[in-house]
Amino acid sequence: MVPQILAATMMLSQAGAQAQPAAPRPSFDAFEVATIRPISPDEGKGRYILMRGSDTFVEKDYNLKLLIAAAYDLNPREISGGPSWTDSDHFDIVARTPGTVRPTHDEQMRMLRALLADRFKLSFHREQKVFSIYELEVDKGGVKMKPSAEAANTPPALISTVYPDHVQMPARNASMTDFVSLLQRAVLDRPVVDKTGLKGKFDFDLTWAPDTTQFGGALPVAPATASSPPLFTALREQLGLTLVATRGPAEALVIDHAEQPSPN
Repeated sequence: MVPQILAATMMLSQAGAQAQPAAPRPSFDAFEVATIRPISPDEGKGRYILMRGSDTFVEKDYNLKLLIAAAYDLNPREISGGPSWTDSDHFDIVARTPGTVRPTHDEQMRMLRALLADRFKLSFHREQKVFSIYELEVDKGGVKMKPSAEAANTPPALISTVYPDHVQMPARNASMTDFVSLLQRAVLDRPVVDKTGLKGKFDFDLTWAPDTTQFGGALPVAPATASSPPLFTALREQLGLTLVATRGPAEALVIDHAEQPSPN
């Protein structure tokens, strides 16, 4: 995930003049226009979703199941059904967002959900299933994160930057809900449930050496000589949090219908 920073500006005229009212925010119900391009397996050069500038949404190298996981804030294991190509076929998307105001992450995902229904003809239902899950808890040594120094209305920013032997994740103004959301949909191989009881927003920096269970197996295993610890150790030592493996219920999404995306 990349930072979603909304800059609110007020235009002032000459001395003594009144400030002009801010332009209304767009509704962000759907992208204005979107190009969807199927890609071959050898084209994949890094998977990501980001905003380019204030009005261009970019998605790189996602299959339909991963797009659904991002749009509906799910772990891919919580998604089942659909044709075989939901796993095998990958796509790049470039879309124009309404207006000139940069949409927040939630607004981007709202537009992505609309695109999935319109261009992939996605329909689904939900049901409760029991999964292998992780529960995120406060470690016995106590929390090591700092309360956020950002303004209360600053959108959360959690950035995963991958290096040859480690991953860095600086987080600013992030709640435990934000953190758990990122862990389950992009990092870990199973759903994650927040059991910390922590409220408010936090600033922290997390650095760890990845393994094959993370990022859908898309990253190489960190070498034994890596200076960064494994993720579970890093969570305890750097944030004062721990992941507990267990089984429990979660709401699953079952694909009822999906089609190859309509032409651009």
